[in-house]
Amino acid sequence: MKTFPKIWFAVALSAAAALPMTAQTAAPKSVTVQFKTSDGKDAGTAVLKRKKGAVAVKVALKNLPPGEHAIHIHQNAKCDAPDFKTAGGHFNPSGKKHGIDSPDGHHNGDMPLNLIVGADGTVKTAFLAKDVTLDPSAPNSVFANGGTAFIIHEKADDMKTDPTGNAGGRIACGLITQQ
Repeated sequence: MKTFPKIWFAVALSAAAALPMTAQTAAPKSVTVQFKTSDGKDAGTAVLKRKKGAVAVKVALKNLPPGEHAIHIHQNAKCDAPDFKTAGGHFNPSGKKHGIDSPDGHHNGDMPLNLIVGADGTVKTAFLAKDVTLDPSAPNSVFANGGTAFIIHEKADDMKTDPTGNAGGRIACGLITQQ
């Protein structure tokens, strides 16, 4: 009878030791992305939330030029200004071509819309990113290889031209990492 409490205590300690590892690998319910412009100004936020089989994205951006701008998820969690090229190419673990309208499929990081920035330099909108997940163990996770980055481009995405949709330069960036 005296060994039972010792064994129970050892089992409880082992289970408790495993908890932090489990918590680190669990998919977060939401992630907030902080954007910066190429000249270092605050460009607002995006909130990513788990949604059945997809990620719901809600953006509230500012300090951007008015007009239509592409938004994509890029493969690296790096936002080195002024050109943000350290973010790499579009997030594409499935190896598809660019463009939501491409008959050959599209990059996981291609978003279903362009952002319409108002004359005041702001945009608020929400959309569904159906080809990515917040599950860190999935190959299409926005946390793959240490994270990814949201990029806002200077022009609209034509939704078909490979590899970038003729979206032009990169004008804002935000890191997508587990917090």
